Amino acid sequence: MTLQKEYLCDVLIIGSGAAGLSMALQLADQAKVMVLSKGVLREGSTLYAQGGIAAVFDENDSIASHVNDTLIAGAGLCDETAVRYTAEHAREAMQWLIQQGVPFDQYQDQDGSMKYHLTREGGHSHRRILHAADATGQAVQSTLVEQVKRHANIQLLEHYNAIDLIPSPDKKRCHGAYIWSQQQRRVEVVSARFVAMATGGASKVYLYTSNPDVASGDGIAMAWRAGCRVANMEFNQFHPTSLYHPDAPNFLITEAMRGEGAYLRRPDGSRFMPDFDERAELAPRDIVARAIDYEMKRLGANCVYLDISHQPKDFILEHFPTIYAKCLSVGLDITKEPIPVVPAAHYTCGGVVVNLNSQTDIANLYAIGEVAYTGLHGANRMASNSLLECVVFAQAAARHILSELPHASPPPPLPQWDESRVSDSDEEIVITHNWHELRLFMWDYVGIVRTDKRLQRALHRVELLQQEIHEYYSHFKVSNNLLELRNLVMVAELIIRSALQRKESRGLHYNLDYPNTLPDSQATILSPRALAKP
Repeated sequence: MTLQKEYLCDVLIIGSGAAGLSMALQLADQAKVMVLSKGVLREGSTLYAQGGIAAVFDENDSIASHVNDTLIAGAGLCDETAVRYTAEHAREAMQWLIQQGVPFDQYQDQDGSMKYHLTREGGHSHRRILHAADATGQAVQSTLVEQVKRHANIQLLEHYNAIDLIPSPDKKRCHGAYIWSQQQRRVEVVSARFVAMATGGASKVYLYTSNPDVASGDGIAMAWRAGCRVANMEFNQFHPTSLYHPDAPNFLITEAMRGEGAYLRRPDGSRFMPDFDERAELAPRDIVARAIDYEMKRLGANCVYLDISHQPKDFILEHFPTIYAKCLSVGLDITKEPIPVVPAAHYTCGGVVVNLNSQTDIANLYAIGEVAYTGLHGANRMASNSLLECVVFAQAAARHILSELPHASPPPPLPQWDESRVSDSDEEIVITHNWHELRLFMWDYVGIVRTDKRLQRALHRVELLQQEIHEYYSHFKVSNNLLELRNLVMVAELIIRSALQRKESRGLHYNLDYPNTLPDSQATILSPRALAKP
């Protein structure tokens, strides 16, 4: 057996979005850090985040109001301690981003001073969204990438997949990970005192998603296989407004557009959101997505329309230059006509169970950002709390690791990866077929509106797929598509089992068999030991 290349570091961070890069920068002055990126360093969900980041900067706003809005949007399932912790640390986190150079929009006040422009999004009672036009994620990601590339203590590995974590035999500690080089097409080993997963969500499990291709649930699946609990996997947020156009699949239309006065209209031009909620277009995303889904099915329509053309052209160009340019590139002038939109899988509200230090059930293993379940989002994520969670909990994890680092022992010798009994695959069509089948039945059976019968059908199909994929994985060398499919089918099972356990409709989970909300409800927590298969 050929010895694999082995790396040694203090902290291995798997993922290079806002969570991973923020954490790396917080650690690097005192620790040797390695950041693993599945694509190029800047590719990931952060890059495509348009709206902004929530934090209390307005003197008429308050942390108590931010907390209350989040709790309401979370439909009674938020962990109030986590919500309060996040809101209390929001301004500090934003000031850190500003120090790194993130160019949030500003304006000159009447007294001549410069202030940050704050917008408002669904669920928020005040203007508290810091943004960089309509491309906040790109501004954050680009700034952080520049900073990490300059830091001598941060080693960057691009085009690498994480295959699996390497826990101790008793699964009580994490010592590193097996990784796969897409360019060298070989498995390598990373030994680390601490490992942090910042791998993002799992929306690629659905046929239609606003997320980039890398959002394949890798961290959730790896943590589950290593022995970590997951929670609230049934709550998948479908963004209400993704551009419906064959030449621009899955392009997100930011919620900030509704915050700045855009209306949702039926194909005949009439508004419909006032029929569903008194907050109309500013209702939380789950309500808006279900309303759109209902109207499309009722009318047999392929899409509905988002209309901001009643606003002045200069206003639209100033606030939404990215969306304007993208729509214009496919022949739509949003200053003159409405935008055809449909819902798309957007955000994984559940994830790996962590505490306020971002620690998982396994010592030395952390999870931050969309991969984690902190309790912040509950049954529905409020707009612009996600990038906030990334930075706040990256800082919390970094502080905890730095406090532990002086007395952290080095990892023991790690087992090598054994490829002696596998061969190159000559049947890639198997992966392609299973990939499409998985995403299609998840969309049809485990989408915006569910029933127990649909969920049972999905569970039966996912179990058959798992058997095929396990056999394939056992006989052939790994590849990017195989690793992602293996992780997605695992996450799909967790989503379905979580959905079957919830005997009510709440937030993002709507089951026609249980349309009412129970008076007392808890997070859905799954344990690998409890679901272990004989």
